[in-house]
Amino acid sequence: MELRAPKGTVDMLPETARAWERLSAAAQALFERYGYEPIYTPLFEHTELFARGIGEATDIVSKEMYTFEDRSGRSLTLRPEGTAGVVRAAVEHALVPHGAVAKLYYAGPMFRYERPQKGRMRQFWQIGVELLGAGEPSADAEVIALLVRYFEMLGLPRDRMRLLVNSMGDEACRPAYRDSVAAYIRAHEAALCDECRRRADTNPLRAFDCKNEGCQRVMAEAPRISEALCDDCRAHYEAVKQHLDALGIAYEEEPRLVRGLDYYTRTVFEVQAEGLGAQNAIGGGGRYDGLFSTLGGPATPGLGFALGFERTLLALKAAGIEPGAGEGVAAYIAAVDESVREAAFSLAMALRDAGVAAELDHRGRSLKAQFKHADKLGARVAVVVGPDELAAGEATVRDMVTKDERRVALADVPAHVAALIG
Repeated sequence: MELRAPKGTVDMLPETARAWERLSAAAQALFERYGYEPIYTPLFEHTELFARGIGEATDIVSKEMYTFEDRSGRSLTLRPEGTAGVVRAAVEHALVPHGAVAKLYYAGPMFRYERPQKGRMRQFWQIGVELLGAGEPSADAEVIALLVRYFEMLGLPRDRMRLLVNSMGDEACRPAYRDSVAAYIRAHEAALCDECRRRADTNPLRAFDCKNEGCQRVMAEAPRISEALCDDCRAHYEAVKQHLDALGIAYEEEPRLVRGLDYYTRTVFEVQAEGLGAQNAIGGGGRYDGLFSTLGGPATPGLGFALGFERTLLALKAAGIEPGAGEGVAAYIAAVDESVREAAFSLAMALRDAGVAAELDHRGRSLKAQFKHADKLGARVAVVVGPDELAAGEATVRDMVTKDERRVALADVPAHVAALIG
């Protein structure tokens, strides 16, 4: 039997791994500028955390979680998203004492049992932030701006992105709205898919997110949350939009935008990118002011976002950006024969210690084969060590672009190469 990666997973090979590390490093640099600190939670949690936090009626909890029992019979689940674990940690360790604010970011793999497709895998990678303890509309605008700025920092053109915003109301106004959407679904059930008909009794707002074209046409005429918001939620939403306007961040109001997790309240948002087809969302999030109390903590406001690495990578590539392209080898150390291989090795290590990306042959290949290898690696400079050069305490440094050569003292090679490559 030939062993392969499990269905819905992929090996992150060097080019993609480099892209993940660069996207993660870019996130760290930007998020820390906004005052966010790193947090890493376990890959698996007690199943109850997700059932209570995300909602048992959601597709994630009812269909998509990887759940198992440990040897003591405890039900555990591989995390399907990051927010619930971060909030659990904040409650457990009292990270948000009364009147305080915690700003956290994370990066890592998540797990959902879904049908694998382009940009959607069963093990997928996310980067996210959580702003805990701040209920003001300015906090919503900061988190939204941070997501947009991150994509801009990666080089994704603003005209290839759409920022959608909406309000889902809160416990004061959303229950009545859910009831009105459920009634609408039941009145139009003949034109809806089986899943949307079931959602009338479990999670009616999820019908807005159905990909069936017939369902989309029907739900386009459904009642809008904007018509049902209470005064407080409407004022909060208007203030968020005013902050975005002041920042010059373009957005589109999308009354059918919902998030698939039960903990969301008030502001929700999503960034979509060109070139990805129907699965065009690359990041999104919203406010979840009731999640702390749901998980046993004190009433604490919160909001955040998560972005998908796989879809972000697709969006960048569609825009002609290759974040996984390596910088290549700057210098290749070529040994003329066996008698100088130890000296060539020492010189390669000296170059690396000086901060120069250097490579050399470990297979005893001919000088001609080594130069071919240097070309394949894209080396900017070749450093040739032969018996004559070594006897003189020198090496030959060749510019692989201009083909110019000069003899350089061995001790001066690292500085000379560094100057050549700029």
